[in-house]
Amino acid sequence: MTLSRKTLFATAAALTLPLSAAAETVLQINSSLPEGSFAHVFLQEYEKQLEAAAPGEIDVQIFMSNTLGSEEDVLQGLTLGTHNASLSASAVSQINPRTSIFDLPYLFEDRAAVQTFAESPAGEMLAEGFDGTGMVLAAMWDNGFRQITNKVRPIVVPADLDGLKIRTPTNRQRVEMFNTLGANATPLSFGEVYSALDQGTIDGQENPAQVVDSAKLFEVQDYMSLSNHVYLPTFLVFGEPYLNGLDPELRETILRVAAEVAPWTFEWGETTDAETIAALSEKLEVNEVDFPAFQAAAAPLYDSPTFVEVIGSDMIDATRSALGIQ
Repeated sequence: MTLSRKTLFATAAALTLPLSAAAETVLQINSSLPEGSFAHVFLQEYEKQLEAAAPGEIDVQIFMSNTLGSEEDVLQGLTLGTHNASLSASAVSQINPRTSIFDLPYLFEDRAAVQTFAESPAGEMLAEGFDGTGMVLAAMWDNGFRQITNKVRPIVVPADLDGLKIRTPTNRQRVEMFNTLGANATPLSFGEVYSALDQGTIDGQENPAQVVDSAKLFEVQDYMSLSNHVYLPTFLVFGEPYLNGLDPELRETILRVAAEVAPWTFEWGETTDAETIAALSEKLEVNEVDFPAFQAAAAPLYDSPTFVEVIGSDMIDATRSALGIQ
């Protein structure tokens, strides 16, 4: 059989393609947050550093605003091999309950304490909580201390939360926290928050200041109270099916660079938090809270079965030990 001239030309063109292009691996990472958010900044830095560490070997593709599906669907897809990676926060507690350690209020004093935790046996215990889930924790990156916003009144003491419908993530720990503090906790996925605030379905929400800014929540809120009630990192998680299909050296590079980016995210977050709060003060009324009053109101949560039975007393004890808390 004689090949046509067209077929011969096509075959020759394919053979002359650069080997690096033919071998390039695609890495798609999903985030629920929008373009311009801190999560987007972190993922762009990771993309830059990873593609520099493995030139011509990997093509990092970033998908913001849940372009690849809802956060919950993407996390499930990691285990099935239909998705590669996700930068997630509260949603991972449904897969690894040990991550709910970050739902204990007033546990972390500052970002240095979070990094101490991450490098301690308690941090290793948290990472091991992903074993058997079909996911691998590559790194914990910054997210920030969460603040309360609403459109009814400034929140200074817990009593100011009485009767307010405050959106929380869809996990029991955050719901119980805000109900304990006097609010009417209303769990919703993040993608529904803006419209629910706009329509008056809820009165307020709680998120880091950077999220309030990047998601333009200041357009539908009047007050931001600097409660610092919870520090929650973002978790960069990969699907085991994806990682297992990689060349071992590339897999090691992907995970190593993710860990190397972590300190940079915390430094960026510290600086940007202060700048963001200052900028938001021109769009919202910003106030300090009575911190001791909130600590006292939240103290019963440390013995609540909702927290202890989910997180595990061993995880709580290891964390308190790592942070030097008696």
